[in-house]
Amino acid sequence: MRRPAEVERLYLDFDGFFASVEQQVHPHLRGKPIGIVPFKDATHTCVIACSREAKAFGVQNVMTLQAAKEVCPQLILVPQSPDLYRRAHNALLSEISTVIPIDTVKSIDEMTCRVLPAQSDDPLALGRAIKKRIADNVGPYLTCSIGFAANRQLAKMACKAGKKIGDSYGDGNLIWHPRDMPEPLEKLELQDIPGVGNRMEQKLARSGITKISELLATQPKHMRKLWGNVTGERLWYALHGYDVQTPPSGRSMYGHSRVLPPESRSIESARDASRLLIVKAARRLRRDGWNAGRIWLYLQLRDNSAFSASWLPDVCDYQAILSALEKLWTDIRKQLPRYTRIISLGVTLSELTRATERQLDILLNDDFERQKWEKITDVIDKQNAKYGKTLVSIGPWVPPPGGYAGGKISYTRIPRAEDFY
Repeated sequence: MRRPAEVERLYLDFDGFFASVEQQVHPHLRGKPIGIVPFKDATHTCVIACSREAKAFGVQNVMTLQAAKEVCPQLILVPQSPDLYRRAHNALLSEISTVIPIDTVKSIDEMTCRVLPAQSDDPLALGRAIKKRIADNVGPYLTCSIGFAANRQLAKMACKAGKKIGDSYGDGNLIWHPRDMPEPLEKLELQDIPGVGNRMEQKLARSGITKISELLATQPKHMRKLWGNVTGERLWYALHGYDVQTPPSGRSMYGHSRVLPPESRSIESARDASRLLIVKAARRLRRDGWNAGRIWLYLQLRDNSAFSASWLPDVCDYQAILSALEKLWTDIRKQLPRYTRIISLGVTLSELTRATERQLDILLNDDFERQKWEKITDVIDKQNAKYGKTLVSIGPWVPPPGGYAGGKISYTRIPRAEDFY
């Protein structure tokens, strides 16, 4: 395994991305503490993301609205604008790629790049060039922190460490050169290592490891044993500066979830929302060439939860998936009191197989019916794509209050334009 002697990777993370985009687009929000919330007039929800001004007061991402208001009474609430964030993300990728090729997009606001040999002599200049390109062509309020190191793991940690230096937050540009390691690592806490949470920290403590210097002094096989899999061994090599290539993870499911506004928490409203979410999930499933073998419906209630699941005959068409969803609702209604309030819901299509490799069930002769509905589904998708909105649907199509059914931005998935209709 190769151990680079120069900086070869950078990790770029935008500072308070959702809030920064809002401040760039809306001048009246600039310089003020703002919190992004799921929908307008939210009262009992959480802050999805917050600006650096809000963070200075102690507001954190995924903090309850009540707690956020306690530490920052002047917090300005801004409803999310997922399509705006998607377009900003694409614009930023375009600008960054003119300075350096993008290796991997990790999330809506994070990416990694390979530092070219000609750029490794002066990483700070490279970082400044990226930041200037963004400021000049997208906007100065979209700041980013950049970490430079021998590999992706260390670059990500350098990026995080550079975000907060002293009392300032964001817009960092930190270099961890291989010749200076491991001294910068030893100044951090164990939880500053991506993937080390409370449980792992407690497990390490039981093994006598409470500091990063003690973790670095272990052996690769011991790290594998502590983590219970090869991830621990890979982490050992990454922390010691080796160029570790993690194999890509496979797709296991497609799904969407949604917090329902207070006025839409009835069983009927939740059912309507679930139909939209499963249609969006099925659209993505087909787009990537998969069939699903199981469907799940999950409901979060006030004090507990409920779920139901059903087998699917490796399908991707609307009729089969919506029919299965309706059966799940029939089953789950029997568990719920009539006036149950549903706080949030999720739908998932799992047990995936490639559409080109479908195995027919010898006990289910559905080939003719399946092909008919797949053709109908294909016509519906093409018609809606042609006009950029849902003109044709099977059954009612009633977008929930706040919109963005299935187009919600998560930190790990960047929606496409068609996810918004």
